[in-house]
This record gives sequence, structure tokens and C-alpha cells, in this order.
Amino acid sequence: MSNPFRIQSPFQPSGDQPRAIEELTLAMAEPSARRILLGVTGSGKTFTAAHLVERLQVPTLVLAPNKTLAGQLYTEFRELFPDNAVEYFVSYYDYYQPEAYVPASDTYIEKDARINEQIDRMRNSATAALLSRPDVLVVASVSCIYGLGDPETYSGMALRLAAGSKMRRQELVRGLVRTQHKRGELDFQPGSFRLRGSGVEIWPIHERDRILRVELDGDLIEELLVLDPLTGEILDEPRHYAIWPCGHYIQPEDRIGDAMTAIRDEMLGQVGRMRIAGRDIEAERLERRVLSDLEDLEELGYCSGIENYSRHFEGRATGQPPFTLLNYFPPGFLCVMDECHVTLPQVYGMVKGDAARKSSLIDYGFRLPSAIDNRPLAEPEFEGLMSRVLYVSATPQHREKALAPLAPVEQIVRPTGLIDPVVDLRPATGQVEDALKEAREAIAAGGRVLVTTLTKRSAEDLSEFFQEQSVKTRYLHSDIDTLERAEILRDLRLGVFDVLVGINLLREGLDLPEVSRVLVLDADQQGFLRSTTSLIQTCGRAARHLEGRVIFYRDRETPAILECLNETSRRREIQLAHNLEHGITPTSIVKPVFGALSSATPEEHSDEPFDAPQTAEEYAILIQSKQKEMLQAASDLKFEDAIRLRNEMHRLEALSLEVLT
Repeated sequence: MSNPFRIQSPFQPSGDQPRAIEELTLAMAEPSARRILLGVTGSGKTFTAAHLVERLQVPTLVLAPNKTLAGQLYTEFRELFPDNAVEYFVSYYDYYQPEAYVPASDTYIEKDARINEQIDRMRNSATAALLSRPDVLVVASVSCIYGLGDPETYSGMALRLAAGSKMRRQELVRGLVRTQHKRGELDFQPGSFRLRGSGVEIWPIHERDRILRVELDGDLIEELLVLDPLTGEILDEPRHYAIWPCGHYIQPEDRIGDAMTAIRDEMLGQVGRMRIAGRDIEAERLERRVLSDLEDLEELGYCSGIENYSRHFEGRATGQPPFTLLNYFPPGFLCVMDECHVTLPQVYGMVKGDAARKSSLIDYGFRLPSAIDNRPLAEPEFEGLMSRVLYVSATPQHREKALAPLAPVEQIVRPTGLIDPVVDLRPATGQVEDALKEAREAIAAGGRVLVTTLTKRSAEDLSEFFQEQSVKTRYLHSDIDTLERAEILRDLRLGVFDVLVGINLLREGLDLPEVSRVLVLDADQQGFLRSTTSLIQTCGRAARHLEGRVIFYRDRETPAILECLNETSRRREIQLAHNLEHGITPTSIVKPVFGALSSATPEEHSDEPFDAPQTAEEYAILIQSKQKEMLQAASDLKFEDAIRLRNEMHRLEALSLEVLT
């Protein structure tokens, strides 16, 4: 089922949005068009991009620099396009330690990973949607440039069912096993099937809350029924249905034999060269490793690290780029590269780090040379797969400007009439005490505060100092995992705490309308964290609040500070002139607070706005309910659910104290 892209929103484009939408629609009509949308924080760049998608009516990839921002965008686009296939594609690892070898200490590090099954399902859902319908918008991180498997093989391995066609139950079961669906009579979940009377019930890997029942009459498919897995209610009666494989590296049986022959030939050649060079230890190591993998492939059809042999399975030549998510998109698709000044360097830089790690593994006999071809895309390969590209940023850099040489489409005026915050310059001497005073003033007025430091240690120390001064504070840096990071940002918005201290994670894309003060410590230090781009992006965190202000603590005006002040002043002049001309009174942005992390696993975290209780009694009832759920989850050995419920209970307890005080 597919529908034309159609936005459903109570809001209409305003501010600079109407002009930007018209200009971009004309500019992006050509399949090879490249343009920049220079949009300030809070100007509604996502809304503009959504209208562009609606105008162009082409499959769209929205590329974000991290999972947190990708999750935020995924939630927003799902709200705007409820009748279309809005999908989420990020790395499915909760934890990932890549295979590596350190020659200096003779240390081999084995690959260790923990896969998030829900994100894996969403990745399968994204590729299935791309191959079956045109109205698809995929929000992805840079993991989309990593090897994924041949889309033709993936599509060819799909089990396509049609009501009225001939198929015996045994043949259907064999087909399900071939697509790696497992039989689960008791543990029925996505990626499994079960036998029920004359029919077969299948929970496709790409479905969240729909299962398929295939009713069979002898060797005939009598009907196909899409059911609710909980109630058994019939949701649809399709004539055709495709069951997609449970993985992207699945291979037909006849191809496994050819691949094994190619792997064995490569091993013999590499082992021979190593022995001639007098590297017998490395040769022996490689031979044992590959022979063990070949044995697993022959017996199981799979081996650990099978992705390192992907070139042989896919029939690619040496150096040929791997298949990625981009290969699943049809020609002429639209790529919206959000925060392109961060995303584009990430995309271009991934392949070098991957090659450096694998070179050691190959040189010392842990992997065959073909493992190097299981890699991210290089710059020219990535660009060669791009069609229309819209680079979106408040601070586009020279790379984007070189790729899209025409003047950027500017979106300076916000729909709410808000102007860029005033930047106050203060001495760095005594900055901690002054920051504490400013934080208290902002909190007293009902606002939230962001403080940026230069190191993890200083972020933690400053957070501890503020807490000692009875200011509710948390810190945020790269050691905080993705799920906890999203919960911290949500708690800041809810008022569980008032001050968030960070380093470089308080910049691009964070949507925090409650923040009224941004304090930048040591703003005059030279480097990436205090570059012009970083300072402008950091200032933007206060641009969603009517009383937003930014304070730079410095002892001198660096070129970065001066450029930031000049650009902020330019934007303020444009915004003030527009408000005066149209009689607009600025208002703060108001946005509901969503569930803990609708970004990664929306089926586990509600996308509904958080409706906080209003009285202490209501809090007590809700806390008691959460406690019961937590204890029940623990007794059922569902410890991850118990931990999540415990965290929710603690959050509610903190909020209830606010009511009592």
C-alpha cells in the first residue's frame, strides 16, 4: 500500500518558509540538483524539507550526524507524514567492539557486539519499504554508507505469496526457513512463524504490530489475512504479500558454493605468498581461520564474520564498492543532509579509519585481503550514488559550498518572530561564580540553562560544584550512551533538573525550547570547540526562547568570536526588520515533550506527549503503578524492562518533589 506524500499539520508555512519552499522546489526539480538551505535554529528547517518532499513526490533519505538527532527527526517526520512509510535506519549495535590487532603489543581484539533487535527490525522495515513502495522517507545515520548486501539478492530471496496460487504447506515452510524466519510456536515474535491448523501464521521481520495468516486448502493458498497479533482482529485481506528475508546478508544456496571456492582460492594464494616471505606464523594463523569459516559455511550456511567475505558472495571485483542502503533507493531520490557541516566530513572520513584497522588484520594473518572491501563508501563512491541533495545547516562549510556553488537559500526569519539571542561578552576571570549567578536568575524565571566547557573533567567538576550549591545539574559528554543521553535531554525539558553541562554535545540539532540561557566558558580558546561554526551553533540553543541570552566568558576577542558576533548581528537585523514590517510580536517556541527515546525504538517508548500529573496524589498513584510494573517485569526475568521502569519511577519521584515544594 502506498500513498502520495501529504503533510498533515495544523500549521502553515510562515516566516521565511514560504519563500524557501518555492525556491527549493524550482531548484530541486532536476534529478542532479544540489542546493544549500541556510536555516537558523528554530526557523523550521524540518518543516521546509517536508514541504519539499511533498512537492517533489520522490523517495527521500534524511541523513543525520548522530542517533539522537536522527531519532528527533524520525519522530517529527512521522508526525508530518502519518500515512506514508517513514523509516529509521541507524546502526543496530547497542555495543560494538570491532575486530582489531595491535602489533606493538601483539594484542588481538576479537569482535564483540550486542545487536538491538528492535533497531534490526526497523532496518529491515526500511529496506522492505524501499523495494515495495514509492512513498518512503528514511531517516538514517552515517551507518547507511556501510555494506548492507546486494538489493537484487535481497529482493530475489523474498517469499512472494498470492491468494489463489498453488503452494503446499511444506513448500511454504521451506521458503520461510530459507528467508531465515524461525519456527516459534511459543515464542512468537518478529522473524518467526507457527503452524495453526490448516494455516501458517507468520510475523514478518519488518512488521511491528501486524502478522500474516496464510490459509491453505491442500496445495492452494485460499486467502491471506493480516491480523493484529494480540487480538487476532483482521486488519486487511491482501491479494499479494511479500515476506522479506530476516537479514541483508542472506544468500541463495547455489551462490554459497561458488563463494566458498573463491574464498579457498584466495586463501591458498595469500598463504603461499606469506610462506615465501618467511611469515609462517601468519600463514598458519590465516589458514586455520579460513578453513574453520569454510567448515561453518558448509555445515550452517553462515560463519562468524561472514561480512568480511561479502565481496565473494556478491561477486564484486577487487576494490569495487560494497552495496549500501543507498543502492536500495531508486534513481532521482532526494537526500536531505541535516547539519551537513558535521555529517559530510563524517561520511568522507569513515573509510580511512576502517582501512587502517583492517590493514593490520590482513598483514598479520587474521583476515584475507578481500576483507578490505567490506567497508564504508569512499567520497567519490558516495557522491556517485547521490541524486538530488539538499544540504541543511545554519553554518554551511566550504565542502558543501563547493558541491552546491549557487547562493544558499536563506531561512533567517522564524515563524514565531523570535530573533537571534543577544551575545554578552564577560571576563573569563570569575566565570564559574558568574555562571552560577546567571543560572540561578534563569531558573528563578522558569528557564533552563546550558553550560559548555572544554573537557569531560571540567564538565563533571562544574556539575558537582553546581549541585553543591543546591542547583539541580547534570553533565553530558561522549561517555554517556545514546539511550541515557536522550533521557537526560528529556529530563531537562521536564524540569527534573535545571542546568546541563556539556562539551560538544550541546550544539547541532538539539531542540530544547525551555533553554533561556547558554553560558560558554573559556570562549576565547582557539580550536574546534570554539571555532566560528561551534560558537554560532551553540548560540542557536538559546534561539527558541523569548528571553534567550548567550554569555561568552573570555579575556580577548578571537577571530571566531568576532565572526560569530557579526553573523548574529546580521541575522538579528533581518529578523527585526521583518517583524517591524509585518507587525509581528515574537513568541517562544512551544513543543510537547515526547517519550524517553522515540528515536531508537518507538515501539518501546511512547511517542505521545508526556502528560505530567498535576497533583501529589496523582504522582503517588502513577509511581505506585510503575513500581508494580517494575516488580512484575523483574519476576518475569525481563530485567531490561525493569530497569527502564525503575528509571521512569525515579523520574516521577523527582517531578513529584517539584509539586510538593
